Amino acid sequence: MLVATTNDLPGYRIVAHLGLVRGVTVRSRSVIGNIGGSIQSIFGGKLSIYVNLAEAARKEAYELLVAHAAEMGANAILAMRYDANEIMEGITEVLAYGTAVKVEPIA
Repeated sequence: MLVATTNDLPGYRIVAHLGLVRGVTVRSRSVIGNIGGSIQSIFGGKLSIYVNLAEAARKEAYELLVAHAAEMGANAILAMRYDANEIMEGITEVLAYGTAVKVEPIA
């Protein structure tokens, strides 16, 4: 699956627009993660516990996005973006979305 944040894919021609695709995950911080993050914040710098949580959520949303596009018969996703919203204290939704398309190489 080709995935791009651009609206086109250099070297490829769009032969079909299949529509909006998305991958959504909702994650919460664990009590242990909050304690670890609080300890890290005392010393300042990078909060690796939260970075790892954010990366895991983005990865899962991305994988769900790619699976959704594949189910639609796409071989590429254009204009891919991420969005995140806090649903409630400590619970975050991460959304990956884009446009599913079929592309073919330009000869």
